[in-house]
Amino acid sequence: MPLTNTPTQFSETMSLRIEQSEARVIKAVFPSITNHHNTLFGGEALAWMDETAFIAATRFCRKTLVTVSSDRIDFNKAIPAGSLAEIIARVIHVGNTSIKVEVNIFVEDMYRDHREHAIRGVFTFVAVDDDRKPTAVWTLE
Repeated sequence: MPLTNTPTQFSETMSLRIEQSEARVIKAVFPSITNHHNTLFGGEALAWMDETAFIAATRFCRKTLVTVSSDRIDFNKAIPAGSLAEIIARVIHVGNTSIKVEVNIFVEDMYRDHREHAIRGVFTFVAVDDDRKPTAVWTLE
């Protein structure tokens, strides 16, 4: 039976595992990865999000994972060249063979204390065995 997706209903063991698997990556936004508006390419942001989500999901289950989908991605604020981007990924749902990870990107000014939420999305991963067949993502040890 799949587990519920509300963190308050995760078991204590799983909640601790989720907390410990959170991934944070900080990137500098250089002109080489920006578009003609001098803001971060959307595709670059998606790649960062998928990679950080993968790290969090892998830290959670320590299994071989593949990305199977990304839910709606909301680009709420452009990320200009010369800023910092913090990507934060956290497991929000654990199923039988799948994990959903919420990813948020915050944009931060390099030279003053100012930070804003910029992008949000959810990525789904499936655990696979050596034959690339879905396998249980979570087992109590």
